[in-house]
Amino acid sequence: MAAIIFDLDGTLIDAAPDICATANTVLAEEGAAPISLEETKSFIGNGARVFVERMSKLRNLPEAGFEARHRRFQQVYVEAHDHTVIYEGAVAALDDLRAAGHRLGLCTNKPLLPTQSVLAHFDLGGYFDHVIAGDSLSQRKPDPAPLQAVVAALGVSPVIYVGDSMTDALTAKSAGVPFLLYTEGYNHGRLAEMERAATFSHHRDMVAQIQSILACEA
Repeated sequence: MAAIIFDLDGTLIDAAPDICATANTVLAEEGAAPISLEETKSFIGNGARVFVERMSKLRNLPEAGFEARHRRFQQVYVEAHDHTVIYEGAVAALDDLRAAGHRLGLCTNKPLLPTQSVLAHFDLGGYFDHVIAGDSLSQRKPDPAPLQAVVAALGVSPVIYVGDSMTDALTAKSAGVPFLLYTEGYNHGRLAEMERAATFSHHRDMVAQIQSILACEA
């Protein structure tokens, strides 16, 4: 038995279209031009507050309205899953890992309410024994505390963290946990910089890579 912990956006699901739509709803309400899907992807990874900061800076929105803008983004974001998709093969991989007796966790910078909403929408919540979201603690990734909290809650070892971004790679490194990198997420063109134990580009290959890492850890 091992603890397999996942990032969410860009690792198990592609939520960028809904995040983009949420951003553009908020921007339109302030009379600002929309942002593109590629700009959206480049802003993802450090939590909703940082996303809104980057969006606001790009559109030169006044700092005085930031807190209200952030609250409005959070309000719209909670139910934003109409255009989100689960990556092909991800559910089958989760099924295989559960069947093998592993404990699964989730460690994401996505706020808790939209995390719970999207997990419920796709009936994914039952896969995870513990969830830490971007506002569950005072720290967010790449601080190791959120990942360490999931590790402690799962209570088994060895541990693997599966993610797609530099934020995830740095989190795993700081926590002393092997990192499995999904190369098709929101990596911002920084794949070569990320320290990892292994990579996969399709979720049908994820379980085999996890087994390989666990064999090395044994």
